[in-house]
Amino acid sequence: MIKRVLGLALFFGAKICQAQEGVIAEPQMADKFREDGKIYVVITVIAMVFLAIVIFLIALERKVKKIEHQINDKN
Repeated sequence: MIKRVLGLALFFGAKICQAQEGVIAEPQMADKFREDGKIYVVITVIAMVFLAIVIFLIALERKVKKIEHQINDKN
């Protein structure tokens, strides 16, 4: 069973690598965004999403720490 799964993974991995051969080295979409001045919008949105995830994780960590202290105080 493991040999079949590994064989399929290697087969599809090789097919994906072959599909990458015809790709142009530089993405054309980035050039178009840069020409239109929209690249800054894309970068801003990505930065905002990243910042929101970081803030969420910090808040979650504080809540978990508070609950851990409450559990430890009861024992």
